[in-house]
Amino acid sequence: MLVFAASDKGGTGRSVTSANLAYRRALAGDDVAYLDFDFGSPTAAAVFDVPGALRGIEQGGLHSYLQGRIAEPVRVDVWSETEHEVLRRRQTGSGSLLLLPGDRSGGEFAVGKDTVRRCVDLLLRLNSEFDLVVVDLSAGRSYAVDMALEATSRPEMRHVGTRWLVYHRWTRQHVIAAAGLVFGRRGIVAGGVDRGHDEQELRRSIRFVRAAVPDPESPLWSQVPPAQSAWMRKCDQELGELAAQLEAGYSMVLGSVPLEPVLQWREQLITDEDVLSSKIANMETRQALEDLAQRLTDDEAWGQP
Repeated sequence: MLVFAASDKGGTGRSVTSANLAYRRALAGDDVAYLDFDFGSPTAAAVFDVPGALRGIEQGGLHSYLQGRIAEPVRVDVWSETEHEVLRRRQTGSGSLLLLPGDRSGGEFAVGKDTVRRCVDLLLRLNSEFDLVVVDLSAGRSYAVDMALEATSRPEMRHVGTRWLVYHRWTRQHVIAAAGLVFGRRGIVAGGVDRGHDEQELRRSIRFVRAAVPDPESPLWSQVPPAQSAWMRKCDQELGELAAQLEAGYSMVLGSVPLEPVLQWREQLITDEDVLSSKIANMETRQALEDLAQRLTDDEAWGQP
């Protein structure tokens, strides 16, 4: 299955959450590939603590492949290349976890027929090799998003299971932006239909993920003054009503990740050791990521038979 991770803005938690989902699925035994299609800022390797690709790689990355300069993009085995001590002690029974990084100075680029063809070829090969392929797209209605829509519209891709996660923080501005990215005049749905996608099928393949969601009922906020607590609850209710009005309400949400202090300071994988041993991360965050990872391929969670 292909999972495209999109967001209208930077700072939504798209990359760090997607990397955590890939990590969780690999721990569960799935073979997972993670593609860094954030061409303007290919920094997904930083979440996996892969030192040689923190800002992309010097040559042989996805930019080079898609632009036809190399036959195959570089693959990085996260388990063996990471500096993260926990990941290097790969758990028994875990599947493969590979990162395909971008080029360090690649930047955004226009998409032509040859680029789309190479993208289709790559996605088909990876889909046949891996249980899950996560494609981290540049923010906004970017060239990367356009390429993903174009590639998945091709006849040879119609049999491939494809889903879209659209990330946003739990603020008014982010909710409006995320809904616009999906349903706006030049959004994902309209862009997909222009390229031949069936509108209803495309809509069914899209879900929102709310990141850094503060819970007014959590211990983290239990000590705030009563007036502040009441204000937070009111804001939370208003945001829920706004999301529903913009078709980004509860029925369109695959999951929410709570506000996690660790992720505010450092974009990283949340391991069981972080929760159970050092106790720097919250169990609620770990559970939310675990639940979200499972729902990626759960047809019932997507309202599909």
